[in-house]
Amino acid sequence: MQLVTPKSDGQDEQDPDLKDSSEEKAKRVSLRPLLGLKPYLFRHKAMLVAALLALLASAGATLAVPLAVRRMIDLGFSGIEPDLIDTYFGTLIGVGVVLAVASAARFYCVNWLGERVVADIRSDVFKHLTGLSPAFYEVSHSGEVMSRLTADTTQVKAAASTAISQAIRNTLLLVGGAIMMVVTSTKLSLAVLIAIPFIVLPIVAYGRSVRALSRQAQDTLAHASAYASESLAQVRVLQAFTHEDVTAARFAKAVDRSFDAAKARAKARAGLTAIAIFLVFVSVVGVLWFGAQDVLSGTMTGGTLGQFVLYAVLAAAAVGSLSEVWGEVAQATGAAERLGELLRVQSEIKSPAHPKALPEPPRGEIAFRDVSFTYPLRPETRALDDVSFKVKPGERIALVGPSGAGKTTIFALLLRFYDASSGRVEIDGVPVNEADLNALRSRFAVVPQETALFADTIAANIAYGAEGASRDEIVEAAKAAFANDFIEELPQGYDTVLGEGGVTLSAGQRQRIAIARAVLREAPILLLDEATSALDANSETLVQRALDKVMDGRTTLVIAHRLSTVVGADRILVFDHGRLVEEGTHQTLLRKGGVYAHLAELQFAPDAAE
Repeated sequence: MQLVTPKSDGQDEQDPDLKDSSEEKAKRVSLRPLLGLKPYLFRHKAMLVAALLALLASAGATLAVPLAVRRMIDLGFSGIEPDLIDTYFGTLIGVGVVLAVASAARFYCVNWLGERVVADIRSDVFKHLTGLSPAFYEVSHSGEVMSRLTADTTQVKAAASTAISQAIRNTLLLVGGAIMMVVTSTKLSLAVLIAIPFIVLPIVAYGRSVRALSRQAQDTLAHASAYASESLAQVRVLQAFTHEDVTAARFAKAVDRSFDAAKARAKARAGLTAIAIFLVFVSVVGVLWFGAQDVLSGTMTGGTLGQFVLYAVLAAAAVGSLSEVWGEVAQATGAAERLGELLRVQSEIKSPAHPKALPEPPRGEIAFRDVSFTYPLRPETRALDDVSFKVKPGERIALVGPSGAGKTTIFALLLRFYDASSGRVEIDGVPVNEADLNALRSRFAVVPQETALFADTIAANIAYGAEGASRDEIVEAAKAAFANDFIEELPQGYDTVLGEGGVTLSAGQRQRIAIARAVLREAPILLLDEATSALDANSETLVQRALDKVMDGRTTLVIAHRLSTVVGADRILVFDHGRLVEEGTHQTLLRKGGVYAHLAELQFAPDAAE
């Protein structure tokens, strides 16, 4: 993806808030962000060349018309052979045909380029977003990010197609008209040249406010979209707390702010257009009056004045159109700038330039060596503090401890969502930050506490992360997870399309699909994050049976608050305030009388604890 403006410093790269750096930046008129479109346009050189040729042809045909008008005014048709008249007007029709065909070709080519470019940009932006580390999404609103992916790319499409082609066409007409004006009458051209600064300078100055207002309108729309997205994603909570009216009122205010910003932008563009048209019209009338004096004095023919006026009108119309296009380009520049900000955010988690190969076949060995870690948003608190342990291949390890003790952080470092602040995390003897990121994560299968299901078929959800899996393999994985029976009872079986998040299924059914996904992945290391915490007794029994089958032959790390689910673990690691405070089996830890014994007392003998 090349839609990136030059980086000023490292801070810009890690700008998580995606906000304006300053008002001054928004006020500057710079087309530099749009230069990022060049690589996308140059991907389709044939269509780009066709569009440019069509632009040249249509501009050339337009510029040929005043020449014919001059001849018709000065020479008239008296004494001319009828055949010549037929040829003359036939040629004009030919010019019209060229103009029509070239204009149609231009319209098709530039719109094709616009649609193709915006599709490519959206694909590249989305790919970039999927590669950003979780740290980015902890501080950025997903709704605003989506607004940039959709609304801003649409604005860029306007620039990549209509605006740019209009700008080029009118520039050609302006330049061609200006040249022909000089050829026709140098004296009148100098008069026009004197008038140009009085036309252009107000347009450019006014264009600055259009661009700033365009950026503001895009930002307010993004905020409104973000709020709507967040509210609808939690619609059950919203309705359960009877918060519909309050939410609707807040969104209405956000929409009104967006409307006010768009209205201010529309006023600015309307004013820009009015000023440009008025200044151009006054200039043309003035030049026409000046030329009329020469016609009256006999120093210029009427046809020459008519030719000059037509070229002046073409040039003036081009300037007027450019003023309108400038407003569209200003909007697109604001959108491209916002996309550029997004694309400048670089993930701190990347594969090294020369990654170390993980051993084959995989062993499933894990080692934490003096690992400490601090979350970027909580620099004053260590999530892990000098943690060391080793997990042998095929071993089942339980991670327990109070909330916030550092258990989930262990998983985050293993999957390399973050890098350890100090120490080393190793998989099969290779430090995770020295391995290829995809190769590293392919060694894990994860069953999270909150099952992530997508609005797709059940088969596609099970095969998520195992592209190319056959239907038989999907069914076998579902059977291993004790999910096949309830899936086959659904109206379309494995082809049943789930709602967003799998809301049409029970918690136990969702968890069993997540387990089937882990089975199908066939990874050597299994990470279970509170996989049965939200289930009823019957569902927990089924899920636990499924988990027992999945864990067989794999290295398994289990996060659990319900100690009854980890009694049979090979070892239990007890964390407290980011430190590994105890280690052993269930029985040995009970005898120690430490943190684990206290947790067990609370859970297994709650009455005594009270």
